Order: sequence, then structure tokens, then C-alpha cells
Amino acid sequence: MPELPSQARVAVIGGGPAGLMAAEVLSQGGAAVDLYDAMPSVGRKFLLAGKGGMNITHSEPALAFGQRYGARAAQVAPWLAGFDAQAVRDWIHGLGVDTFVGTSGRVFPADMKAAPLLRAWLQRLREGGVQFHMRHRWLGWNGEALRFATPDGEREALFDAVILALGGASWARLGSDGAWVPLLRERSVPVAPLAPSNCGFDTDWSEHFSSRHAGAPLTTVAITAHGSDGAPHKRQGQFVITAGGVEGSLIYALSAGLREQIAASGSATIWLDLVPDFSAGKVFEEVTRPRGSRSMSSHLQSRLGIKGVKSGLLRECLSAAEFGDSARLAAALKMLPVTLKRARPIDEAISSAGGVRFDALDANAMLRAVPGVFAAGEMVDWEAPTGGYLLTACFASGRAAGLGALNWLTRS
Repeated sequence: MPELPSQARVAVIGGGPAGLMAAEVLSQGGAAVDLYDAMPSVGRKFLLAGKGGMNITHSEPALAFGQRYGARAAQVAPWLAGFDAQAVRDWIHGLGVDTFVGTSGRVFPADMKAAPLLRAWLQRLREGGVQFHMRHRWLGWNGEALRFATPDGEREALFDAVILALGGASWARLGSDGAWVPLLRERSVPVAPLAPSNCGFDTDWSEHFSSRHAGAPLTTVAITAHGSDGAPHKRQGQFVITAGGVEGSLIYALSAGLREQIAASGSATIWLDLVPDFSAGKVFEEVTRPRGSRSMSSHLQSRLGIKGVKSGLLRECLSAAEFGDSARLAAALKMLPVTLKRARPIDEAISSAGGVRFDALDANAMLRAVPGVFAAGEMVDWEAPTGGYLLTACFASGRAAGLGALNWLTRS
């Protein structure tokens, strides 16, 4: 790579994984880097994500991995080509942190914790000369200068290039509040509306069902739902009944298509397979088996293990006549329709969709409307399910933006 102009200064705004990775690439490339964040410390959402076990990436084959980005797979592919799942693991190992692959294929740090990894990373960044400015909220521009609200009042600073890595709009209390959207729109940058992703949904359960089963997990279940491509998709996994709806990993994996259906039609339907280990023929055989004096509920528990929240779901979603018809009941055990009415608010979501449109970026991840300003991470218009895919693309996009800025600086 050609040598950078002397004293090239770059601002990175946002201290999440994408911003930190951009800062690392820039400092290693010879730039003087100042990283700004509105919060008292960096990586707050990263640390929260690792609270129950830091899932850093996924070990599945590259083709399947890339398809996890759905409608944006083609746009995300160049990021992953430069920094894929194995590169993420190698990078973590370079920080002195070992990793392992769990039974689900997910990749974790050896101690399952995010904090040691972040500490080692920040130490390396500081040793590389990155300057951190906390409690500095970006307010936009005054001419070419960046404006910041700081504890000491408003400040301005000029830079040769800027990386924006401000996150989406989920978990506002951790810094991702979407406040950057109007600032970019003022500069004629096309921004797709931000929307919840990896989110729960409302079903408006009855009080009777909600009071008895809110918080109950469904650990052996499958869902059939229509994806963003309009085709039905079936996934097995687990989710949780909430007071007003559903949430959990299986729901999150389907959330993009469900959210789009609700936006288009006002609701979305999922079909639950409450007995995924049994064929439809076997279920019909067991439901219609003579039960003597036993109630149907007792019969279902005895023959198919249907009890608790699964039994409650049947009563909630079927009429008395449907429950009393053996053939219709057997069919419902394999395809129980549940209507989802609303996505939960974006601030409750694990991540968000929408953001800076890909056609607003050039091949270097630079905003076409604002030369010298680059975008990375969740503030760009892509989404992915949980399982390490979100974090991998954030790392990879931050690296791409950092390299893009270095390329641009050498040509300027």
C-alpha cells in the first residue's frame, strides 16, 4: 500500500466492534486515530452480548455462513471475503485468547467471557497510538469540522477522514440510539428506516393463557414461516412465551421475514410443530388411539408428551370444536397457527435492520455524498440472525471501512 500523507488524522466515531476494528486497521496503516464515543466507555453492547457466553462467530461452511445475511448476502460477501469466521478466530488468538467450537457450531472464547477479550484489544489499540475520547457525542458538522458535545461543552475538530460506526437503534441506553439518521439525511445520504431485528413479537394472548405460561420455554418445537423470499421455511429450535407474545432464538432467526409480512399485511402467521420428533402419521395414530375414560389432555400427555405450555397453546389457539375433532387436533399438533400482530419496539431488539443504503457507499465504504466519510457496522443496511453472524460482519465491515479510508487517503 502506498505511504500515507504525513500526519494523516482520522476520526472514528463509535466504540463498538466495527469502530474498534476500523481504528485498529487505521493505526496499523500509519494513521493518527482519534476514537470518539458518547458513552463513558467503549464496547458496552459488546460486553452485554457476552454476559451469557460470548458467541464470537460460527464454524459453519462459508457458503451457508454467507447465506445468513439474507437479502444483503451479496453486499456483505466482500466484507466476509476480507475477514471471514476463521480470520475472526485467528485475530482473537492473536490477542492471547483461545476459542472453541460449541456443540451448536457456535464459536466462543475459551472462558466464555467478553471482558478479557475487550481488555486485551483496548490495550493493543492504545499501544498502537489510538486516542480515546469518551462522553463525546457527535452532533454533525460545522462546515468540514466535526461537532461534539463533551462534558466541557461543544468542541469542533478537523480530520482528513472519518469513519462512522454508530450502530443501529437497539439498546439506546448502551449508545445505539439512531440519533445519527437525521445528521446523514441532512447531507443527502440515503438511509433506510431503522426497524427491529432479532426481536420478539406480540400475539395478544388471552389473560388466562398469559397468566399461566408467560416465561415458559418451548425447547422441542419447530416453526414454519414464510421468509423474505416468500417461500416457507421450517426451523427447529426453542423460544419463549412472553406475557404478550413470543421471543427467543428460533423467533429471532425468522424475524426479518415476519417483520416484513406484518408491514405488508398487518399480521404474520407462524405454524408450530409441537411434536417435531413424530411424523404426521404417527401423531394421527396416537391422537385417534382409543383413550377410554381419559380426557383428551391426559391422552395427549400420555401418548405424545403434550403438557404444560404446549397443552395451553392448543387450548389457546384452537376452538373447542377443533380440539374435540381428533383429525383436526392431530393436524394442529404438527401445524398450529399462531398470528403475530406486531414486532416488539426497536429498543428491545437485539439488533436493528435498515440504515445507510449500500448504494450510498462506494467500493471503499465511503459515502458518495460526503467524500472522506466512511460507514461501517450495524448502521449500514444489513441484518443477520444471532449466532456469531452479527459480530463477524461488524468486525469485517469495520476492517473494510478502515482499509477503504487508507486507500482513499493515499490517493487524495
